[in-house]
Amino acid sequence: MTPAHAAGLARAQARLDRLDLYPVPVRLDGVRVVVAPWFFRLPLLRRYDGYCLIRTIIVRRPDPSDDLLVHELCHVWQQQHRPLRMPLSYLRHGYRANPYEAEARTAVAATREP
Repeated sequence: MTPAHAAGLARAQARLDRLDLYPVPVRLDGVRVVVAPWFFRLPLLRRYDGYCLIRTIIVRRPDPSDDLLVHELCHVWQQQHRPLRMPLSYLRHGYRANPYEAEARTAVAATREP
């Protein structure tokens, strides 16, 4: 993980720390950012710029936006509190109607500077 990615995660954590979504703030221990453009060439992932796998945030470009890092770090936070329910929710709700996706989008909007 590059120093720029570490700084981006720290900024994302600071933004999420302003929210009361879960009883314990998001923890960055073990969280890393991996740049893997090839990952987003897979048919089901072409429309995404970021993806969260437990404590790994995979991004398409080497310079992800702060909003993208907040969104994906919110998914890390969700999995820290609901390690089974959160990933399984995609089987039940899909992507568009998923309450965890809505929560991550809301977290980005609520913490964005005007």
